[in-house]
Amino acid sequence: MEQTTHWVHNLDPMLFRINDQLGVGWYGLSYIAGFYAALAIHYLYVKRQRSVLTAAQGETALYAIILGIIAGARIGYVVLYYGLDRAVADPLFLFRVWEGGMSFHGGLIGVVLAFTWISWHYKVRFRQLADMVAGLVPPGLFFGRCANFINGELWGKPSDVPWAVIFPRSAPPGTPVTEIVARHPSQLYEATLEGLVLFTYLQWRYLYTDARKYPGRIGSEMLILYACARIFCEFFREPDASLILGISRGMFYSLFMIVAGVLIWWRSSVDGPLDPPNPNAQEQSPQKR
Repeated sequence: MEQTTHWVHNLDPMLFRINDQLGVGWYGLSYIAGFYAALAIHYLYVKRQRSVLTAAQGETALYAIILGIIAGARIGYVVLYYGLDRAVADPLFLFRVWEGGMSFHGGLIGVVLAFTWISWHYKVRFRQLADMVAGLVPPGLFFGRCANFINGELWGKPSDVPWAVIFPRSAPPGTPVTEIVARHPSQLYEATLEGLVLFTYLQWRYLYTDARKYPGRIGSEMLILYACARIFCEFFREPDASLILGISRGMFYSLFMIVAGVLIWWRSSVDGPLDPPNPNAQEQSPQKR
């Protein structure tokens, strides 16, 4: 292999392969890891009497959220990035998930729909539920972005920083390594900010502050902080679809999250605190939503 001053990405997207097309991929495993992490965190919430659901209710709710995430993320990618006109011309693309394409913003819409059902089914406040689930999301984002890096996809913009990476897939097949430009490992930037940093902040807010007394406050902070982290990382990430108003689609869609987060935060302040704050579901009576 030709000599280069930057590390050449050569990681296999499959943990193990059955053949060239089939195997166990890191991206699929990232979803499984994220779901199990969410279960573990919710179990901690239940033990500390911080959950608005019981452990059994939480497991059922998580299945609804999983369905919302997967369906929303895939449909969201098709509509927001791939192109609805192309999807209409090739409707089976929606089901060819191995060809890639999952959208966080679409997954968020799917989660909101799942929340609506869970809130109605278990008679809990929508915003209280959102506050609790907000802290369950970042581990999945962390694992997903790490899988993006392992897959060598969603790479960053060209850069000469010492930690820049050469992604062979960013150039036409057969291009010599020495002619491939090094890029920001923006997937790892997103894993750090959207995953680790956001997770740490939300756990502190939910477990060690009185923010739970204001339904919607933690959920709104999650929307705002994720959107800000995403916009920041988009400055280092190569756009994977056409621009909107001169900015990447990730930036554009995140602006709506900031607006929504600010409105929800304002509403939580207007409504005032609960008494008692966010009671455990086993002791909670139905409340007006």
